[in-house]
Amino acid sequence: MTVPQHVAIILDGNGRWAKSKGMPRTYGHVQGSKNVERIIEDAWNIGIRYLTFYAFSTENWKRSKSEVAALMKLLRDYLKTCLVKAEKNNMRMRVIGDITGLDEDIQKSIIELEKASAGYTGINVTIAINYGSRDEIRRAVTAMGRDFSDGKLTPDQVTEDLIGSYLDTAGIPDPDLLIRTSGEQRLSNYLLWQLAYTELYFTPVPWPAFTKDDLIKAIEEYNRRDRRFGGTEPEGGESNV
Repeated sequence: MTVPQHVAIILDGNGRWAKSKGMPRTYGHVQGSKNVERIIEDAWNIGIRYLTFYAFSTENWKRSKSEVAALMKLLRDYLKTCLVKAEKNNMRMRVIGDITGLDEDIQKSIIELEKASAGYTGINVTIAINYGSRDEIRRAVTAMGRDFSDGKLTPDQVTEDLIGSYLDTAGIPDPDLLIRTSGEQRLSNYLLWQLAYTELYFTPVPWPAFTKDDLIKAIEEYNRRDRRFGGTEPEGGESNV
């Protein structure tokens, strides 16, 4: 079985899962956070080198103030424990998104975590926080515009690789496989540039209930697709490009 090098995951269904158990939405987020740790370990044991989680989008600020506050508290706690776990597990951590929109103490924790884990050689884990792909592209274009104005760039230098170097994910390979949990079948403004040739897998399993077996099912489905540059060709069928 071919193991994808990079798996991106949209963590969906925490609140609905909690509600189904008669618990508040915040309980679902707590359990979902714990499941991130389990899946990271499972992914590393399977052979996955890069994991990217969609944890908090730019649109999530529209949620109730109480839920947003609970998510920020959970993020603070996670960043503290992650610093220790990253060292213990030789795990490199990155955060993508506009962290300037977060409280100052959270920004400091993110910078500290990225700096401390920069030299680790185990699994590469990226967390998308205050992230939206359109906002990422807007910020990249703004930065490129400044470089044009400063004479650092000329139009004939613009390539796909150059554009990629201005994105939050610079230096990280594009995902081979995207998994979205809880049944929704949309990208929700997530890694729109990076997912151009990524295989998409949707499962009805809510994130807190997602297990290693579910991850393996997604990888098995990934292996059933005949990947070619520019698209896929299902077994026994014509190209769907």
